[in-house]
Amino acid sequence: MSEAVHAASVLRPASLAVGVGASRGAPADEILGLVRDTLRGAGLSPLDVAELVTVDAKAEEPGIVAAAAALGVPLRTYSAGELARIEVPGPSGAPLASVGTPSVAEAAALAAGGELLVPKRKSAPQGRAPMVTCAVARREPHGRADDALAAPEVPSGPGCCVEPGAGRTVVLPGSEDQVGPARQPASRPDGGRHHHPTAAMRTPAESPDATGADTHDLRHHGDVEVRGRDRDLTDLAVNVRAGSPPAWLRERISAALDSLAAYPDGRPARAAVAARHGLPVERVLLTAGAAEAFVLIARALPARRPVVVHPQFTEPEAALRAAGHEVGRVLLRAEDGFRLDPSAVPEDADLVVVGNPTNPTSVLHPAAVLEQLARPGRTLVVDEAFMDAVPGERETLAGRTDVPGLVVLRSLTKTWGLAGLRIGYVLAGPGTVRALEETQPLWPVSSPALTAAEACMEPRALAEAAAAAERIAVDRAHLVAGLMEFTEIRVAGPAEAPFVLVRLDRADEVRERLRMLGFAARRGDTFPGLGPEWLRLAVRDRVTTNRFLQAFDQALQTLGAAVR
Repeated sequence: MSEAVHAASVLRPASLAVGVGASRGAPADEILGLVRDTLRGAGLSPLDVAELVTVDAKAEEPGIVAAAAALGVPLRTYSAGELARIEVPGPSGAPLASVGTPSVAEAAALAAGGELLVPKRKSAPQGRAPMVTCAVARREPHGRADDALAAPEVPSGPGCCVEPGAGRTVVLPGSEDQVGPARQPASRPDGGRHHHPTAAMRTPAESPDATGADTHDLRHHGDVEVRGRDRDLTDLAVNVRAGSPPAWLRERISAALDSLAAYPDGRPARAAVAARHGLPVERVLLTAGAAEAFVLIARALPARRPVVVHPQFTEPEAALRAAGHEVGRVLLRAEDGFRLDPSAVPEDADLVVVGNPTNPTSVLHPAAVLEQLARPGRTLVVDEAFMDAVPGERETLAGRTDVPGLVVLRSLTKTWGLAGLRIGYVLAGPGTVRALEETQPLWPVSSPALTAAEACMEPRALAEAAAAAERIAVDRAHLVAGLMEFTEIRVAGPAEAPFVLVRLDRADEVRERLRMLGFAARRGDTFPGLGPEWLRLAVRDRVTTNRFLQAFDQALQTLGAAVR
């Protein structure tokens, strides 16, 4: 698979052509939803769309016309014969039978020349078959591709259009008189220029698959692999330390059940966390796991151009999108060891999210590199959910007060096996903590979770966590050494977290074969920047790892996996 292309993209003027195919009667909201989801998934903005494009037969399809009007762009159409001459990656017999061309969305997007950024995607309505496809191309600033159709000049004035066969422009109700030039935002504080906040574009190999389903399901997590009837699998999909929580912690949590009639009081736990990191309590906020912290950040902190560094835990982006933000992506590359180059982050990004160590790549970024991302006017969110699994917690930024805009997130669910209890915390400046706290509901953390937080800050708990981190490092080295024996596998590294990321051909088939052999592995294709050839494996004890390596060998032999 091609690796992600990452380059700060500012599309001026609007240069995206969105090709749309739709069945008769397709709802406008299904069309518009697919177009917007496709743009967001590729790190693109609706403000960069120059026009919607389709086949002549759909020129008056109400849903398509309404979608173009909602986006504020003209609708251009081409004849089926013209579209049929354009080579596309995903031809289909269905549109050929219905409108006379093997492709509508892809061919229409490419009709004026340029580069296909996102191949054909299908909508995914619940309870019925999809009715809409779309594809996105970036038009060349000058001239056209040799094998594409030239985009005609569009006359100005309401009701004007170009004759069919040359690319017809439909002037929509309420649109600007000048339909040719791309529209601009009414006003912007930066002087009217549109700065697109993305730092990545997808290559066709990374884009949605042939079924139209987005390969990066931001809400998919490792626990899905071991639910229900799969509970008996040996779990290498979830990054919770095996054998946790320890007996002493379970006893402390159980004792807290006696006080369930009282409302939770978070002050003792908050003070314990503050003391553990050498901070005043005003810089600490307790949350129902790190996931709640991402939601609070997305809702409470102002951000015009948020950027998430990928591959990484997908909840930050999911939370930002759910809060209505358009999210840019910086995609780190495997050939660079998934190492962060601070210059890859757009200068105008005012909220940046990065994991350290990063899930799923297991990369530990130097603190000095992350500090380069900080600057006045920017919120820098560093997810340190796995930092306590790093011996000595080297490269941590927790406890630092000299880094402007710094927000550090910690989770107690991984090392202590408390995923079902939901407990984590935020370390940030007092103003940021107040803003997040005002967004929280009353009593957001339960009494048992608060008891666990306080207990996990005690000296004996910190010593136990430090010893566990040392054991994880030894067990991880054993796992990596075993994996390196397979010529079919590439291990991303150096790994520093309680999991490793591996790459191999036919990984999805290997994963299914492993399930049959009793092991659950985490698929990698739901992480932006990764594809179906990646798997994430949790570090376990040597006995479990040896059993897994034997099963892995058996799976490869059964499938006859090709050597990379």
